[in-house]
Amino acid sequence: MSSRSFLLDDAHNRYVLAHTAEPDDVMVRLTERTIALGDAAGMQIAADQQAFLTMLTRFAGVTNAVEVGTFTGSSALCVARGLAPGGHLLCCDVNEEWTSIARDAWAEAGVDDRIELKIAPAVDTLRALPADPVIDLAFVDADKGGYLDYYEELVPRLRPGGWLVADNTLWSGRVADDGADADDATTALRAYNARAASDDRVTTVVLALADGLTVSQRL
Repeated sequence: MSSRSFLLDDAHNRYVLAHTAEPDDVMVRLTERTIALGDAAGMQIAADQQAFLTMLTRFAGVTNAVEVGTFTGSSALCVARGLAPGGHLLCCDVNEEWTSIARDAWAEAGVDDRIELKIAPAVDTLRALPADPVIDLAFVDADKGGYLDYYEELVPRLRPGGWLVADNTLWSGRVADDGADADDATTALRAYNARAASDDRVTTVVLALADGLTVSQRL
């Protein structure tokens, strides 16, 4: 399981986690169920990233959020916990098995009434949303080849001041490794970061948190 930034050694990772809000019992049990899936567990976000997502959601006063790529539901759980009263989170995924684990955790945490899960190709779900800019926060952590498509659907729907957060955008450093042949995912993430950095509709910063977060705010 990917439990820390590739930039941190063991000692620094222990320090970060020791000074970050600890996962509660629901998240611990969800993590245990996710680890039991084997290699796929590497898709779960790390504990420091979980705390950051809840903090950002609260800070931004989010009432309307969208997630692309839900897996077993840890990131959705974090966003749902940070929503303002009456808030709503739309989750987009295609895997019934993994998201059934998510549903269990959301119910246990008492946030399932705030979350709507759509099992369908995410780009289709996003294109069906109203064109009005009403999204306060979007979190993207899905197939890397689809990132640009998700970006182009989400940015016009962000309210002024709204946030778009994309995960894995440092890709264990491969996005910056010009000396190696790039695979499709690396190429897609480079294109995503370039688009976000050059788009005059948003202001963007890449954070070296976990495997990299590209955070864009709608102007």
